[in-house]
Amino acid sequence: MSGVQNGTYHSESISRTLPRACRKGFAQSDAYLTAEGAVPVATAFDSIRVSTKAKDEILDITGEVQRVVSDSGLRNGLACVFVAGSTAAVTTVEHEPGLVADLQRAMERLFPRGMNYEHHRRWGDGNGHSHVRASYIGPSLTVPVVDGGLQLGTWQQIVFMELDNKPRTREILVQVVGDA
Repeated sequence: MSGVQNGTYHSESISRTLPRACRKGFAQSDAYLTAEGAVPVATAFDSIRVSTKAKDEILDITGEVQRVVSDSGLRNGLACVFVAGSTAAVTTVEHEPGLVADLQRAMERLFPRGMNYEHHRRWGDGNGHSHVRASYIGPSLTVPVVDGGLQLGTWQQIVFMELDNKPRTREILVQVVGDA
């Protein structure tokens, strides 16, 4: 059972996927005032776990993020999508094979693998380009939520980008803040 009841957010998936410190999953804070009166503000958390193959993998996670928003029961607010890790990123694109290939080639032109990175020299792990690419794109994205839906353009999807040079298991955190 998912949803808000008596000020507590209930969801089987949240209690299983969140770190122990976040298992509550839902918090209600002070109300904010609108022309219609006070509206209670709430937050909900969940995570999306992905296993990657490495080397510029770009995964469409829009459906999973929308699931978190829907499960939260929050109708209007903001969804923040954040990847924990310094060699991965979150952004939006039209997720189709041509644009995915274009984006991968653009990353290679801007931040080539074969370039001498100081990170390579210091750590010897060969992923200096991965860190620079992830810093350039960024670890998070905020999307408005209206009537329980992500407000994205017709051809706009939320994507996770694996930029490291080896397979990883990543956790993408989603926090929804809005009216309860």
